[in-house]
Amino acid sequence: MAAIPLKNRHVLGWLMAMPLSVVLLAFLIAPIVMIAVVSFWGATEFSIYPAFQFDNYEFLFGSPVTYKVFGATLKYALITWALTLAIGFTVAYFLAFHVRSLTMQIALFLVCTIPFWTSNIIRMISWIPFLGRNGIANQTLVSWGVIDEPLEWLLYSDFSVILAFVHLYTLFMVVPIFNTMMRIDKSLLEAARDNGASGFQTLVHVILPLTKPGIMIGTIFVVTLVMGDFITVRFMSGSQRANVGRLISNDIALLQYPSAAATAVVLLCTVLIVIAILLRFVNIRKEL
Repeated sequence: MAAIPLKNRHVLGWLMAMPLSVVLLAFLIAPIVMIAVVSFWGATEFSIYPAFQFDNYEFLFGSPVTYKVFGATLKYALITWALTLAIGFTVAYFLAFHVRSLTMQIALFLVCTIPFWTSNIIRMISWIPFLGRNGIANQTLVSWGVIDEPLEWLLYSDFSVILAFVHLYTLFMVVPIFNTMMRIDKSLLEAARDNGASGFQTLVHVILPLTKPGIMIGTIFVVTLVMGDFITVRFMSGSQRANVGRLISNDIALLQYPSAAATAVVLLCTVLIVIAILLRFVNIRKEL
């Protein structure tokens, strides 16, 4: 078979990529562009009208509530990231290096996915009877004599919001880290041990550097999901806390679509900046 000229290969590559490009343009790029356009429109109490003005952005950046809400969103993302990383790395490390049987690895990995067999709403609501004032946690602590009266901060607080986030998104950290760890050549670990490295030194100087791509992928998943979430904060805080997602949701409920679009654009830019910073630390293209 004759070799295809280089020029024809490029043309063939473009033709093969065309269907996917059309799908991305129609369902990803076009909606984002439309949101950006609407963010410059004006709105009255009962209608919106096409215009090119910066009123929505001026109001957004001129309100102290905006900075408070964005700060709360970043706080949730940072704390959730730290906890999911600690849990996800530990679980992935155990599955990859302490479970020898491939069948057992698969079985335990499937156990980790059990929470995903139900919807996010059901998983969140299941915490309410457990953390409530008369819930299982408080009743158990009181019966054990650990506390004298029920703890109010277990539910409808930052604690319950972060607990729900960790419950919902830990698997997004486990999967990429576990996938990366499974690709580590076991002979490198044996070489480290043969050269007198302790288990901790092997972890820090061998396993951790080789796991960076998986950590970064998991970090991107968790951070973007937390920053874009709004229903978790609403349910688990009893509507006493707010994040950017709640801000957008409230504007939409009030039919203030231009204001919601402006907030969404700022949130998108913030997330892209965070991802760009993360990608400076490691090249995840090798992992993908």
